Amino acid sequence: MEVLKVSAQSNPKSVAGALAAVLRERKAAEVQAVGAGAVNQAVKAIAISRGFVAPNGIDLVVIPAFAEINIDGEERTAMRFIVEPR
Repeated sequence: MEVLKVSAQSNPKSVAGALAAVLRERKAAEVQAVGAGAVNQAVKAIAISRGFVAPNGIDLVVIPAFAEINIDGEERTAMRFIVEPR
């Protein structure tokens, strides 16, 4: 499954376009974000991408989860959003 990493500085529309492309190609994707700002941008991107793929008859659902990841040798908690068609 393709993992898209989102930061607080990510442009939601750009992430949404990348997410829509992955969903059309692979049918499922994972969006990963660490921190409140990154989670905010990720949620906005997912909402925008629903509009991008809706004309193709794809209705997206999102499954949120936590993930422990390693950043620069430090254990951090990330939000994982598994995005797939209904």
